[in-house]
Amino acid sequence: MAAQFGRRLRKGAATTAVAAVAVAALSASQAPGVNDHGRQPAADATPSPEASASDGSATGNSPYYTDLPPLKSPNPSPSTGPAPGGTGTTESGIPATVLDAYKKAETTLREAKPGCNLPWQLLAAIGRVESGQARGGRVDADGTTIKKILGPQLDGNGFALIKDTDDGAYDGNSSYDQAVGPMQFIPSTWAWAGRDGNGDGKKDPNNIYDAALAAGHYLCRNNWDLSQQSELDRAILSYNNSRDYLNLVMRWLEYYRKGAHEVPDGTGTLPGDRSDDGAGASPTPTGPGATAPAGSTPGPGPKPEKPDTPQKPGGGGTTTPKPPTTPPGSPSTLPTTPPGSPSTPPTTPPTTPPTPTDTVAHLEDAGTAKLTAMAGDAFGRRISTRAETEAGKAVAKVRVRFTIVGDTDTTFTGGEDVATVATNSSGVAVAPALQAGEKTGTVTVRATVVGRAVPGLDYKATVTERAADALARTGDAELTCAPGGTFANRVEVKATYKGTVADGVAATATLIKSADDPTATDKGPYFKDADDKPVRTLTGLTTDAKGLLKLPELYADDTTGTFLLRVTTAGGATLTVELTVAAAETSSPSPSAGPSA
Repeated sequence: MAAQFGRRLRKGAATTAVAAVAVAALSASQAPGVNDHGRQPAADATPSPEASASDGSATGNSPYYTDLPPLKSPNPSPSTGPAPGGTGTTESGIPATVLDAYKKAETTLREAKPGCNLPWQLLAAIGRVESGQARGGRVDADGTTIKKILGPQLDGNGFALIKDTDDGAYDGNSSYDQAVGPMQFIPSTWAWAGRDGNGDGKKDPNNIYDAALAAGHYLCRNNWDLSQQSELDRAILSYNNSRDYLNLVMRWLEYYRKGAHEVPDGTGTLPGDRSDDGAGASPTPTGPGATAPAGSTPGPGPKPEKPDTPQKPGGGGTTTPKPPTTPPGSPSTLPTTPPGSPSTPPTTPPTTPPTPTDTVAHLEDAGTAKLTAMAGDAFGRRISTRAETEAGKAVAKVRVRFTIVGDTDTTFTGGEDVATVATNSSGVAVAPALQAGEKTGTVTVRATVVGRAVPGLDYKATVTERAADALARTGDAELTCAPGGTFANRVEVKATYKGTVADGVAATATLIKSADDPTATDKGPYFKDADDKPVRTLTGLTTDAKGLLKLPELYADDTTGTFLLRVTTAGGATLTVELTVAAAETSSPSPSAGPSA
C-alpha cells in the first residue's frame, strides 16, 4: 500500500508514485499568487522539510483515495450539478451533513483550543482522501453512515500489522484492527481520541460529527499551531505516515480554501483511485447491498460463453468439445520420480515472523524522576518507559500507551488524557509533558503496550496546591482609624513564588492578638460578614491572575491602640500589617485675655 509502514505493496507503490508525479505536474501548471485567505496557493504550499513522520498514526496508515483535485475553479457553476449516482464534476461539493460536521468541529476547537487554528477545510481534505466525504455523504439525519466504512484488516499482508485491540467492538474483527468510519480511525486510536460531536452521549467512529470532532482534537494535540506550515505538516503526517499522503491532503486543503459548496447528502462525487491500487477493499461500505469502490478487485461472476463452442446439430444447446489427444510418442503423464530418488519433503507453510510487539515481555521504568508540580503548572519531568524482552533486551518500534486514570483534571500537554508513543532505538518511550490541573493529590499514569497483554506500569505524580513564598503590600499609606470608624485605606498584598506572580493561591487574613500569639483577637479592628456581624478571621481568599489580594474594608470598635493583621498563604508566605486606632487630637483653647488696663 502507499501509506508508508515498513514496506509497501508493489502495486501500491507504483500507484502512489504516479500520483506523486501528477501532483508535481499539477503544481507546475498552477500560477503563483495568493488566494482569498491570504495563504499561498497549492503550488507554493510545499510541506516543511523538517517535518517528520511518526511511528504511529490515526489510521494505522491504511489505504486512501489518491484522486487529485481538478485544475478548474472550485467555485460551483449554476449549470453544473452532480450526476445520478453521486458522480460528476462538482468535486468541490461537500454533502450537507458532512460539511456541517466539519464546520461545527472547527467552531468547537476554536473555543477549546484557540491556539491550534484548525480550519474546517483541513477536515474536509482529510475526509475526502480517507472516505470520499463518507462515500459521497451516505449518512442518516444524525450523521451516522448508512453502512459502516471499514479499511482492510491490518494483518501485515501488505499493510501494517496491528493485532486486535477492541475485541471487534468497532470493526467486527477480533483478530486484527481495521480503520473505521468516515475519518478512518483505527480502534486503538479511537479509544482515546473519540469524541461525542452530536451530543447524543455516544462516541461513534461511524458518525461524521463524532469523527470530525475527534479528528480535530487529534490534529490539535501536542499544542500544534496549524497556521504554521511545519506544524501543519507534522499533524497531517501523524494522521497517516506518508509523504505522498501529506502532499495529497495539502492539495485538497488549498482547493477547498478557494471555494466549496454544499450538495445534498448522498450526491457527493465518489473518488476512483486508491493508494493500494485495488488491493484489499478499503475503505469499503459493509453490509447487504454495499457498493464496492471504483478500482477494487471484482468478485467472481458468470463466466462468458466461449465463442468457439460448437452448436449441436439442429441448434439448441451446445456440445462439450473433446479434449485434444496426446500426440504420438508424447508422455501421457508427468514424469515420475526415478526409482531410488529421495522423495520431496512436504513443504512447511510459511509462518509470520514475530513483530517487535510480540517480543515484549514487560515494561520497565527508564529513569523517571519524582513527578511533582503545583496546581496549574506543567510538570518539569516526563515519564519514560522502556519495553524489554524476557531477557531484558530493549525493543524498538513498539507503541506504548500512556493513560491518566482516576478522578483528576491533570492532562497531557494539549488537553488529552491518553497519549500513544513509539519506543525509540533504545526501547524507550517518553510520554508528553503532564499539565497539572486544579485538583490536588496523587495522579496515576499507566503505561501499557498496544496490542500486547503484558502487565501495565503505573507512575505516580503529585499535584500540590498553588503556593506563594513571599507577600508584600502594594502601598505604604498608614492604616489608621478613629474609634468606631472605618479605615480609609484597604489592605492590598501581592503574592509571588520564586520571583514570579503567584496566582490562584489560597490565603487567610486574621487579626491576631500579638506577634507571638497568632490566635484571633476579640477586640479592636474587624471585618464584617454577610450579615454585617464582626469577624476577625477571613478564609477562602484567593489571589487573582496578577497575584493580588485586596481585603475587604476594616472597621474599628471603641478600643484604641495598635493592632496586627496577619496574612498567610499556602506555601508559607506571611505578612504582618500594623493597624492603629486612636482618637482624633483636639486643639486646646487659647488663654483668655485679661482686663484691659
